[in-house]
Amino acid sequence: LNCGTGRGFSVREVLQAVEKIAGRSLDIVSAPRRAGDPPRLVANADRLKELTGWSLRYDDLQEIARSAIEWEETLAKRS
Repeated sequence: LNCGTGRGFSVREVLQAVEKIAGRSLDIVSAPRRAGDPPRLVANADRLKELTGWSLRYDDLQEIARSAIEWEETLAKRS
């Protein structure tokens, strides 16, 4: 099932948010779109909510990036 906000973000927007939250630049390599990739793809979590009652906690890209980085840091500390 899809898990998303129903609002789309470009790859560049996501990378910029991660750089801002992490406080450092990422080593980003740009490349052309792959054959068959859709020009736009946006996840909608309505079905997930219908089946499980799940709802998203964050819909702001900065908050999503912050939460993801915190989660990865927590996992890294457990290793």
